[in-house]
Amino acid sequence: GWDCAVFPYDDLIPPEAFGPREPGAEPPSPLPGWKRSRREVLQCLESFVRALVGAEPLSGPGAAALPAWERFVGCCRRQGLLVGPAGSQAGARSYRTPAAASRPLFLVLDDNFYYQSMRHEVYQLARKYSLSFCQLFLECPLECCLQRNRRRSHPLPDQTICLMARKIEMPDLEKNSWEQNSLVLNGLDCTVEDNEQIINLLATALENPVKQNEENTEQKEADRAICAASTVHRADQACRRAISQTMKDAKDKNVLPSEMKSLAEELNKLKAEFLEDLRQGDGLKNQSSDPATRVISSFQHEATNVVNKYIFK
Repeated sequence: GWDCAVFPYDDLIPPEAFGPREPGAEPPSPLPGWKRSRREVLQCLESFVRALVGAEPLSGPGAAALPAWERFVGCCRRQGLLVGPAGSQAGARSYRTPAAASRPLFLVLDDNFYYQSMRHEVYQLARKYSLSFCQLFLECPLECCLQRNRRRSHPLPDQTICLMARKIEMPDLEKNSWEQNSLVLNGLDCTVEDNEQIINLLATALENPVKQNEENTEQKEADRAICAASTVHRADQACRRAISQTMKDAKDKNVLPSEMKSLAEELNKLKAEFLEDLRQGDGLKNQSSDPATRVISSFQHEATNVVNKYIFK
């Protein structure tokens, strides 16, 4: 009971964006043209989504994306998504909107999206317009990928497939909250049970569109993690300097060489305890002052007490 539109990136990105692919040549590296073409496809997709959501005529994203736009429009036209005469101008073309359609429309982006950052761009687009988002990842052994590639009408060099296998990043549900709505399947074959899982994935996505404030929460969590790491790093560096100075003072005050090692071990153990407290936020969450400054001050005080035990024996 759903409508579906498929956007194959292999058809939308011009081959020249990847550079020459002569037989036996080294696998091409991502070129600026390749990155630009991917960005253009995303811009075209956003124009399409904006027209659907706003029930307004579709207009192109700009002259800079003209090559991708022509391919994108052609892809839409072949799937019957365009409303209007074939010879009309791009700016006058309009698309079927959710208000005019009786069924939900799923947009399938057919690509390897081998970096998580590539998929996250699509997630951000879904979040911007409060749309549903999900991922289907087909896990397939490298040898099978190589065999399938060789049967293609225009196969890629084996080196390119091997390089892709090394680079591809699977969905990480524990690390990335935005990838929670993902399904990983065996790409060797598809069973009836797999079909049911896919339908369930789509149904779950449809019922749970991405909320615009979800990314804000995610970003805040990321910012807090970065801030915490920076705080611990600053405290660690300051404590190291304090230990170095304390050891120098102990040596100047004739602490026995046999005891210098024990002093160093005790100071480093003390530093580790203070840094762990800082990581956990124990006793610091309700303080208005800088946590790192407080830890450094407390550590220096305790370090002085430790070294005095050796000096005043």
